[in-house]
Amino acid sequence: MSDSQQPSGSRKHSSSVNTIDSNAEANQPMLNPEEAEEERKNMQKIIAALRYYQKYCYSRVNKTESYLNSLPLHHQGMLVKYRNHLRVVRDCIDENQKVIRKMLRDNAGLIDMVGSCEQVHVAQKDIDGHIAKIRHQDMEHQADVEPFEILKAQSTLKLIARDWSDACAEEREQSYKPIIEAVEEFFKPGEFALNEVKILVPGAGLGRLTYELACRGYDCEGNEYSYFMLIASYFVLNLCTEVNKYTLYPWVHQYVNNLRMADQVAPVRFPDVSPAANPPKGNIMMAAGDFLEVYKTPNSYDCVATCFFIDCANNIVDFIETIFRILKPGGIWVNLGPLLYHFSDIQGENSIEPTFENLELIIKMAGFEFLRCETGVRTKYAQNPQSMLKSEYESLFWICRKSQNATDPTDQFDDDADELVGGGSNNGSASSSRYADCYSNGYRNAYQHQ
Repeated sequence: MSDSQQPSGSRKHSSSVNTIDSNAEANQPMLNPEEAEEERKNMQKIIAALRYYQKYCYSRVNKTESYLNSLPLHHQGMLVKYRNHLRVVRDCIDENQKVIRKMLRDNAGLIDMVGSCEQVHVAQKDIDGHIAKIRHQDMEHQADVEPFEILKAQSTLKLIARDWSDACAEEREQSYKPIIEAVEEFFKPGEFALNEVKILVPGAGLGRLTYELACRGYDCEGNEYSYFMLIASYFVLNLCTEVNKYTLYPWVHQYVNNLRMADQVAPVRFPDVSPAANPPKGNIMMAAGDFLEVYKTPNSYDCVATCFFIDCANNIVDFIETIFRILKPGGIWVNLGPLLYHFSDIQGENSIEPTFENLELIIKMAGFEFLRCETGVRTKYAQNPQSMLKSEYESLFWICRKSQNATDPTDQFDDDADELVGGGSNNGSASSSRYADCYSNGYRNAYQHQ
Protein backbone atom coordinates (compact mmCIF):
# COMPACT_ATOMS: atom_id res chain seq x y z
CA MET A 1 0.00 0.00 0.00
CA SER A 2 1.32 3.39 -0.95
CA ASP A 3 2.33 6.07 1.41
CA SER A 4 2.19 4.30 4.66
CA GLN A 5 -1.51 3.68 4.54
CA GLN A 6 -2.11 7.39 4.30
CA PRO A 7 -3.51 9.49 1.47
CA SER A 8 -1.10 11.77 -0.28
CA GLY A 9 -1.36 15.50 0.18
CA SER A 10 -1.94 15.89 -3.53
CA ARG A 11 -4.61 13.73 -5.13
CA LYS A 12 -3.18 13.73 -8.63
CA HIS A 13 0.31 13.32 -9.99
CA SER A 14 -0.73 12.66 -13.56
CA SER A 15 2.73 12.47 -15.12
CA SER A 16 4.18 9.06 -15.86
CA VAL A 17 7.89 8.37 -15.53
CA ASN A 18 8.63 5.88 -18.30
CA THR A 19 12.01 4.20 -17.97
CA ILE A 20 12.66 2.14 -21.06
CA ASP A 21 16.40 2.63 -21.16
CA SER A 22 19.14 4.93 -19.99
CA ASN A 23 18.42 7.50 -22.66
CA ALA A 24 14.65 7.31 -22.61
CA GLU A 25 12.77 10.51 -22.02
CA ALA A 26 9.78 10.53 -19.73
CA ASN A 27 6.62 10.24 -21.77
CA GLN A 28 4.62 12.65 -19.66
CA PRO A 29 1.56 14.72 -20.48
CA MET A 30 2.18 18.42 -20.07
CA LEU A 31 0.57 19.99 -17.05
CA ASN A 32 -1.20 23.30 -17.22
CA PRO A 33 0.31 26.10 -15.09
CA GLU A 34 -2.11 25.54 -12.21
CA GLU A 35 -1.36 21.80 -12.09
CA ALA A 36 2.37 22.42 -12.38
CA GLU A 37 2.25 24.87 -9.49
CA GLU A 38 0.31 22.37 -7.38
CA GLU A 39 2.90 19.71 -8.13
CA ARG A 40 5.73 22.10 -7.28
CA LYS A 41 4.17 22.95 -3.93
CA ASN A 42 3.52 19.29 -3.15
CA MET A 43 7.12 18.34 -3.87
CA GLN A 44 8.28 21.29 -1.79
CA LYS A 45 6.24 20.08 1.20
CA ILE A 46 7.66 16.59 0.94
CA ILE A 47 11.27 17.75 0.66
CA ALA A 48 10.67 20.06 3.64
CA ALA A 49 9.19 17.23 5.72
CA LEU A 50 12.21 15.03 5.00
CA ARG A 51 14.69 17.83 5.54
CA TYR A 52 13.15 18.89 8.87
CA TYR A 53 12.46 15.37 10.11
CA GLN A 54 15.15 15.73 12.79
CA LYS A 55 13.89 19.10 13.99
CA TYR A 56 10.32 17.89 14.47
CA CYS A 57 11.33 14.60 16.08
CA TYR A 58 13.54 16.53 18.48
CA SER A 59 10.53 18.61 19.52
CA ARG A 60 8.87 15.46 20.89
CA VAL A 61 11.97 14.57 22.92
CA ASN A 62 12.33 18.17 24.11
CA LYS A 63 8.79 18.15 25.45
CA THR A 64 9.43 14.99 27.46
CA GLU A 65 12.74 16.29 28.78
CA SER A 66 11.14 19.58 29.78
CA TYR A 67 8.49 17.78 31.80
CA LEU A 68 11.11 15.48 33.27
CA ASN A 69 13.08 18.50 34.48
CA SER A 70 9.99 19.84 36.24
CA LEU A 71 9.52 16.71 38.35
CA PRO A 72 10.61 16.52 41.99
CA LEU A 73 14.33 15.86 42.30
CA HIS A 74 13.85 12.47 43.93
CA HIS A 75 11.64 11.45 40.97
CA GLN A 76 14.31 12.63 38.56
CA GLY A 77 16.80 10.52 40.50
CA MET A 78 14.63 7.47 39.88
CA LEU A 79 14.50 8.27 36.17
CA VAL A 80 18.21 8.60 35.42
CA LYS A 81 18.19 5.60 33.09
CA TYR A 82 15.13 6.99 31.34
CA ARG A 83 16.88 10.35 30.84
CA ASN A 84 19.87 8.55 29.36
CA HIS A 85 17.51 6.61 27.11
CA LEU A 86 16.15 9.89 25.73
CA ARG A 87 19.70 10.81 24.74
CA VAL A 88 19.93 7.53 22.84
CA VAL A 89 16.61 8.36 21.16
CA ARG A 90 18.16 11.62 19.97
CA ASP A 91 21.15 9.74 18.61
CA CYS A 92 18.84 7.43 16.67
CA ILE A 93 16.96 10.40 15.23
CA ASP A 94 20.32 11.81 14.14
CA GLU A 95 21.20 8.57 12.38
CA ASN A 96 17.82 8.49 10.61
CA GLN A 97 18.39 12.04 9.40
CA LYS A 98 21.76 11.03 7.99
CA VAL A 99 20.11 8.34 5.88
CA ILE A 100 17.41 10.80 4.77
CA ARG A 101 20.10 13.30 3.75
CA LYS A 102 21.83 10.58 1.76
CA MET A 103 18.53 9.71 0.04
CA LEU A 104 17.86 13.33 -0.87
CA ARG A 105 21.36 13.98 -2.12
CA ASP A 106 21.49 10.80 -4.20
CA ASN A 107 17.92 11.33 -5.42
CA ALA A 108 18.67 14.73 -6.93
CA GLY A 109 18.57 13.16 -10.39
CA LEU A 110 15.19 11.53 -9.84
CA ILE A 111 13.67 14.65 -8.27
CA ASP A 112 14.97 16.78 -11.12
CA MET A 113 13.73 14.21 -13.66
CA VAL A 114 10.22 14.22 -12.20
CA GLY A 115 10.33 17.96 -11.81
CA SER A 116 11.55 18.62 -15.34
CA CYS A 117 8.06 18.01 -16.67
CA GLU A 118 6.34 19.61 -13.72
CA GLN A 119 8.44 22.73 -13.22
CA VAL A 120 9.84 21.35 -9.98
CA HIS A 121 13.59 21.76 -9.66
CA VAL A 122 15.69 20.42 -6.80
CA ALA A 123 19.43 21.01 -6.63
CA GLN A 124 22.15 19.95 -4.25
CA LYS A 125 23.49 22.58 -1.91
CA ASP A 126 25.95 20.94 0.44
CA ILE A 127 26.30 17.80 2.49
CA ASP A 128 25.43 19.16 5.93
CA GLY A 129 21.73 18.52 5.52
CA HIS A 130 20.80 21.53 3.43
CA ILE A 131 20.33 19.30 0.42
CA ALA A 132 16.99 20.21 -1.03
CA LYS A 133 16.79 23.57 -2.68
CA ILE A 134 13.69 24.12 -4.74
CA ARG A 135 13.72 26.68 -7.53
CA HIS A 136 16.63 28.29 -5.71
CA GLN A 137 14.34 29.24 -2.84
CA ASP A 138 15.60 29.11 0.71
CA MET A 139 13.21 26.86 2.55
CA GLU A 140 13.82 28.25 6.04
CA HIS A 141 10.34 29.77 5.95
CA GLN A 142 9.06 26.23 5.38
CA ALA A 143 10.12 25.17 8.89
CA ASP A 144 6.46 24.95 9.96
CA VAL A 145 5.91 21.65 8.19
CA GLU A 146 2.48 20.12 8.57
CA PRO A 147 2.53 17.41 11.27
CA PHE A 148 0.79 15.06 8.86
CA GLU A 149 3.76 15.31 6.48
CA ILE A 150 6.18 14.50 9.31
CA LEU A 151 4.11 11.43 10.16
CA LYS A 152 4.41 10.31 6.54
CA ALA A 153 8.17 10.86 6.63
CA GLN A 154 8.34 8.67 9.74
CA SER A 155 6.13 6.08 8.09
CA THR A 156 8.43 6.01 5.07
CA LEU A 157 11.24 4.79 7.34
CA LYS A 158 8.97 2.00 8.59
CA LEU A 159 8.16 1.03 5.01
CA ILE A 160 11.85 0.79 4.14
CA ALA A 161 12.09 -1.71 6.98
CA ARG A 162 8.95 -3.55 5.81
CA ASP A 163 10.11 -3.99 2.23
CA TRP A 164 13.89 -4.17 2.47
CA SER A 165 15.03 -5.60 5.82
CA ASP A 166 15.39 -9.04 7.35
CA ALA A 167 13.50 -7.75 10.40
CA CYS A 168 10.21 -7.61 8.46
CA ALA A 169 10.62 -10.74 6.35
CA GLU A 170 7.57 -12.26 8.06
CA GLU A 171 5.36 -9.38 6.93
CA ARG A 172 6.49 -9.78 3.36
CA GLU A 173 5.83 -13.51 3.58
CA GLN A 174 2.26 -12.78 4.69
CA SER A 175 1.52 -10.13 2.08
CA TYR A 176 3.59 -10.88 -1.00
CA LYS A 177 3.96 -14.65 -1.04
CA PRO A 178 0.25 -15.39 -1.78
CA ILE A 179 0.30 -12.94 -4.68
CA ILE A 180 3.54 -14.29 -6.13
CA GLU A 181 2.32 -17.89 -5.83
CA ALA A 182 -0.97 -17.01 -7.54
CA VAL A 183 0.87 -15.37 -10.44
CA GLU A 184 3.22 -18.34 -10.81
CA GLU A 185 0.30 -20.77 -10.66
CA PHE A 186 -1.57 -18.97 -13.42
CA PHE A 187 1.44 -18.06 -15.59
CA LYS A 188 3.48 -21.20 -15.09
CA PRO A 189 7.14 -21.17 -16.09
CA GLY A 190 7.52 -23.48 -19.04
CA GLU A 191 3.99 -22.81 -20.28
CA PHE A 192 4.44 -19.08 -20.85
CA ALA A 193 7.21 -16.88 -22.16
CA LEU A 194 7.49 -15.05 -18.84
CA ASN A 195 9.22 -12.02 -20.31
CA GLU A 196 6.08 -11.45 -22.38
CA VAL A 197 3.70 -11.62 -19.39
CA LYS A 198 3.02 -8.00 -18.50
CA ILE A 199 2.22 -7.37 -14.84
CA LEU A 200 1.19 -4.06 -13.28
CA VAL A 201 1.58 -3.40 -9.55
CA PRO A 202 -0.39 -0.25 -8.61
CA GLY A 203 0.53 1.32 -5.29
CA ALA A 204 3.98 -0.25 -5.56
CA GLY A 205 5.33 1.66 -2.55
CA LEU A 206 8.97 0.78 -1.96
CA GLY A 207 8.94 -1.62 -4.92
CA ARG A 208 9.70 -5.00 -3.32
CA LEU A 209 6.72 -6.88 -4.78
CA THR A 210 7.47 -5.47 -8.24
CA TYR A 211 11.11 -6.49 -7.88
CA GLU A 212 10.25 -10.02 -6.68
CA LEU A 213 7.91 -10.63 -9.62
CA ALA A 214 10.52 -9.34 -12.05
CA CYS A 215 13.11 -11.65 -10.43
CA ARG A 216 10.91 -14.56 -11.49
CA GLY A 217 11.16 -13.41 -15.11
CA TYR A 218 7.94 -11.43 -15.61
CA ASP A 219 7.72 -8.05 -17.32
CA CYS A 220 6.77 -5.88 -14.35
CA GLU A 221 5.69 -2.29 -13.98
CA GLY A 222 5.14 -0.62 -10.62
CA ASN A 223 3.01 2.47 -10.21
CA GLU A 224 3.27 4.93 -7.31
CA TYR A 225 2.12 8.52 -6.83
CA SER A 226 3.58 9.34 -3.42
CA TYR A 227 6.81 11.28 -3.73
CA PHE A 228 7.82 9.96 -0.29
CA MET A 229 7.65 6.45 -1.73
CA LEU A 230 9.29 7.37 -5.02
CA ILE A 231 12.26 9.04 -3.37
CA ALA A 232 12.85 6.12 -1.00
CA SER A 233 12.28 3.38 -3.58
CA TYR A 234 14.56 5.04 -6.13
CA PHE A 235 17.29 5.13 -3.51
CA VAL A 236 16.93 1.45 -2.59
CA LEU A 237 16.37 0.07 -6.07
CA ASN A 238 19.09 2.02 -7.84
CA LEU A 239 21.62 3.33 -5.40
CA CYS A 240 22.03 0.76 -2.63
CA THR A 241 24.82 -1.32 -4.12
CA GLU A 242 25.70 -3.26 -0.96
CA VAL A 243 23.57 -5.53 1.20
CA ASN A 244 22.72 -4.03 4.63
CA LYS A 245 24.86 -0.98 4.02
CA TYR A 246 22.57 1.44 5.87
CA THR A 247 21.04 1.43 9.34
CA LEU A 248 17.71 2.95 10.35
CA TYR A 249 15.83 3.17 13.63
CA PRO A 250 12.24 2.99 12.36
CA TRP A 251 10.61 2.39 15.76
CA VAL A 252 12.27 5.32 17.53
CA HIS A 253 9.07 7.37 17.19
CA GLN A 254 7.10 4.83 19.23
CA TYR A 255 7.17 6.03 22.84
CA VAL A 256 4.54 3.66 24.23
CA ASN A 257 4.10 -0.11 24.55
CA ASN A 258 7.84 -0.76 24.74
CA LEU A 259 8.87 -3.68 26.91
CA ARG A 260 12.52 -2.66 26.96
CA MET A 261 14.38 0.54 26.19
CA ALA A 262 16.30 -1.36 23.52
CA ASP A 263 13.08 -2.12 21.64
CA GLN A 264 12.42 1.55 20.85
CA VAL A 265 15.94 2.08 19.55
CA ALA A 266 16.36 -1.26 17.79
CA PRO A 267 18.43 -0.89 14.58
CA VAL A 268 17.24 -2.19 11.24
CA ARG A 269 19.75 -2.69 8.46
CA PHE A 270 18.82 -2.40 4.79
CA PRO A 271 18.64 -3.48 2.04
CA ASP A 272 18.55 -7.20 2.73
CA VAL A 273 19.13 -7.65 -1.00
CA SER A 274 20.66 -5.16 -3.42
CA PRO A 275 18.59 -4.82 -6.60
CA ALA A 276 21.43 -2.87 -8.20
CA ALA A 277 23.82 -5.75 -7.59
CA ASN A 278 21.20 -8.45 -8.21
CA PRO A 279 19.15 -7.31 -11.19
CA PRO A 280 15.98 -9.30 -11.90
CA LYS A 281 15.64 -11.64 -14.87
CA GLY A 282 12.57 -9.84 -16.18
CA ASN A 283 12.04 -6.26 -17.22
CA ILE A 284 11.18 -3.84 -14.43
CA MET A 285 10.09 -0.23 -14.57
CA MET A 286 8.23 2.31 -12.47
CA ALA A 287 5.58 4.85 -13.41
CA ALA A 288 5.00 7.87 -11.20
CA GLY A 289 1.46 9.14 -11.18
CA ASP A 290 -2.13 8.76 -10.15
CA PHE A 291 -3.33 5.28 -11.11
CA LEU A 292 -6.61 6.56 -12.52
CA GLU A 293 -4.87 9.23 -14.59
CA VAL A 294 -1.95 7.20 -15.92
CA TYR A 295 -3.68 3.95 -16.87
CA LYS A 296 -6.36 4.46 -19.48
CA THR A 297 -5.31 2.17 -22.38
CA PRO A 298 -7.57 -0.90 -22.61
CA ASN A 299 -6.28 -4.48 -22.83
CA SER A 300 -2.70 -3.66 -21.83
CA TYR A 301 -1.75 -6.09 -19.04
CA ASP A 302 -1.90 -9.82 -18.48
CA CYS A 303 -2.08 -9.37 -14.72
CA VAL A 304 -2.74 -6.62 -12.20
CA ALA A 305 -1.42 -7.35 -8.70
CA THR A 306 -2.69 -5.14 -5.87
CA CYS A 307 -1.46 -5.34 -2.29
CA PHE A 308 -2.92 -3.03 0.37
CA PHE A 309 -4.03 -0.73 -2.43
CA ILE A 310 -7.68 -0.80 -3.48
CA ASP A 311 -8.93 0.95 -0.33
CA CYS A 312 -6.80 4.00 -1.19
CA ALA A 313 -9.52 5.33 -3.51
CA ASN A 314 -12.21 7.88 -2.80
CA ASN A 315 -14.41 5.74 -5.04
CA ILE A 316 -13.26 2.13 -5.06
CA VAL A 317 -15.49 1.41 -8.07
CA ASP A 318 -13.20 3.64 -10.16
CA PHE A 319 -10.27 1.37 -9.27
CA ILE A 320 -12.22 -1.80 -10.08
CA GLU A 321 -13.38 -0.52 -13.47
CA THR A 322 -9.92 0.74 -14.38
CA ILE A 323 -8.34 -2.61 -13.48
CA PHE A 324 -10.93 -4.40 -15.61
CA ARG A 325 -10.37 -2.05 -18.53
CA ILE A 326 -6.56 -2.30 -18.63
CA LEU A 327 -6.48 -6.09 -18.29
CA LYS A 328 -6.28 -8.11 -21.47
CA PRO A 329 -9.15 -10.56 -22.08
CA GLY A 330 -8.35 -13.65 -20.03
CA GLY A 331 -6.05 -11.66 -17.74
CA ILE A 332 -6.18 -11.93 -13.96
CA TRP A 333 -6.42 -9.54 -11.03
CA VAL A 334 -4.74 -10.76 -7.83
CA ASN A 335 -5.53 -8.76 -4.70
CA LEU A 336 -4.59 -8.95 -1.03
CA GLY A 337 -5.42 -6.42 1.65
CA PRO A 338 -8.03 -4.97 4.00
CA LEU A 339 -10.77 -2.39 3.51
CA LEU A 340 -9.36 0.46 5.57
CA TYR A 341 -10.74 3.14 3.20
CA HIS A 342 -8.15 5.83 3.71
CA PHE A 343 -10.34 8.80 2.88
CA SER A 344 -13.11 7.77 5.29
CA ASP A 345 -13.63 10.48 7.91
CA ILE A 346 -10.86 12.64 6.41
CA GLN A 347 -11.94 16.26 6.56
CA GLY A 348 -12.48 17.73 3.10
CA GLU A 349 -12.45 14.34 1.36
CA ASN A 350 -15.33 12.31 -0.06
CA SER A 351 -15.43 8.56 0.38
CA ILE A 352 -17.59 5.49 -0.04
CA GLU A 353 -16.91 2.41 2.06
CA PRO A 354 -18.63 -0.68 0.62
CA THR A 355 -18.42 -3.85 2.70
CA PHE A 356 -16.89 -6.90 1.07
CA GLU A 357 -20.42 -8.23 0.69
CA ASN A 358 -21.15 -5.18 -1.48
CA LEU A 359 -17.75 -5.26 -3.12
CA GLU A 360 -18.01 -8.85 -4.26
CA LEU A 361 -21.16 -8.05 -6.21
CA ILE A 362 -19.62 -4.87 -7.65
CA ILE A 363 -16.58 -6.82 -8.88
CA LYS A 364 -18.87 -9.30 -10.62
CA MET A 365 -20.94 -6.48 -12.10
CA ALA A 366 -17.73 -5.00 -13.50
CA GLY A 367 -17.30 -8.20 -15.51
CA PHE A 368 -14.91 -10.25 -13.41
CA GLU A 369 -15.18 -13.95 -12.61
CA PHE A 370 -13.89 -15.04 -9.20
CA LEU A 371 -11.44 -17.93 -9.48
CA ARG A 372 -10.55 -17.86 -5.80
CA CYS A 373 -11.62 -15.84 -2.80
CA GLU A 374 -10.50 -16.00 0.83
CA THR A 375 -11.27 -13.95 3.91
CA GLY A 376 -9.46 -13.77 7.22
CA VAL A 377 -5.93 -13.80 5.79
CA ARG A 378 -3.82 -12.64 8.73
CA THR A 379 -1.47 -9.85 7.70
CA LYS A 380 0.49 -7.13 9.47
CA TYR A 381 1.53 -3.81 7.97
CA ALA A 382 4.72 -2.00 9.05
CA GLN A 383 4.45 -3.25 12.63
CA ASN A 384 7.21 -3.11 15.22
CA PRO A 385 8.04 -6.79 15.85
CA GLN A 386 8.93 -6.08 19.51
CA SER A 387 6.00 -3.83 20.36
CA MET A 388 3.59 -4.77 23.15
CA LEU A 389 0.78 -3.76 20.78
CA LYS A 390 0.62 -5.05 17.22
CA SER A 391 -2.18 -4.47 14.73
CA GLU A 392 -3.13 -7.32 12.43
CA TYR A 393 -5.63 -7.37 9.58
CA GLU A 394 -7.83 -10.25 8.56
CA SER A 395 -7.31 -9.40 4.93
CA LEU A 396 -9.12 -10.36 1.78
CA PHE A 397 -7.41 -12.37 -0.94
CA TRP A 398 -8.84 -13.05 -4.35
CA ILE A 399 -8.00 -13.98 -7.91
CA CYS A 400 -10.39 -12.68 -10.54
CA ARG A 401 -10.33 -13.22 -14.29
CA LYS A 402 -11.51 -11.04 -17.13
CA SER A 403 -13.29 -13.30 -19.60
CA GLN A 404 -11.88 -13.86 -23.09
CA ASN A 405 -14.89 -12.21 -24.75
CA ALA A 406 -15.21 -9.42 -22.18
CA THR A 407 -16.63 -6.03 -23.10
CA ASP A 408 -16.60 -2.85 -21.05
CA PRO A 409 -19.77 -3.15 -18.94
CA THR A 410 -20.04 0.57 -18.16
CA ASP A 411 -22.08 1.30 -21.27
CA GLN A 412 -24.56 -1.39 -20.32
CA PHE A 413 -24.72 0.00 -16.80
CA ASP A 414 -25.57 3.43 -18.18
CA ASP A 415 -28.37 1.98 -20.31
CA ASP A 416 -29.74 -0.19 -17.54
CA ALA A 417 -29.13 2.13 -14.59
CA ASP A 418 -32.69 1.97 -13.40
CA GLU A 419 -32.62 -1.83 -13.38
CA LEU A 420 -29.29 -2.06 -11.58
CA VAL A 421 -29.82 0.55 -8.87
CA GLY A 422 -33.49 1.40 -9.25
CA GLY A 423 -35.52 2.61 -6.33
CA GLY A 424 -38.26 -0.05 -6.44
CA SER A 425 -38.03 -3.33 -4.56
CA ASN A 426 -38.77 -5.32 -7.73
CA ASN A 427 -35.89 -3.66 -9.53
CA GLY A 428 -33.54 -4.39 -6.64
CA SER A 429 -34.62 -8.02 -6.63
CA ALA A 430 -34.16 -8.36 -10.38
CA SER A 431 -30.70 -6.85 -10.14
CA SER A 432 -29.67 -9.28 -7.42
CA SER A 433 -30.96 -12.34 -9.28
CA ARG A 434 -29.45 -11.15 -12.55
CA TYR A 435 -25.97 -11.23 -11.06
CA ALA A 436 -26.41 -14.09 -8.61
CA ASP A 437 -24.80 -16.56 -11.04
CA CYS A 438 -21.75 -14.38 -11.72
CA TYR A 439 -19.63 -15.86 -9.72
CA SER A 440 17.72 -2.15 -12.04
CA ASN A 441 18.87 -0.37 -13.64
CA GLY A 442 16.23 1.98 -12.08
CA TYR A 443 13.56 4.37 -13.11
CA ARG A 444 15.62 5.99 -15.84
CA ASN A 445 18.91 4.23 -16.30
CA ALA A 446 19.31 1.11 -14.24
CA TYR A 447 15.85 -0.06 -13.44
CA GLN A 448 15.01 -1.96 -16.58
CA HIS A 449 16.69 -5.28 -17.16
CA GLN A 450 16.49 -7.59 -20.12
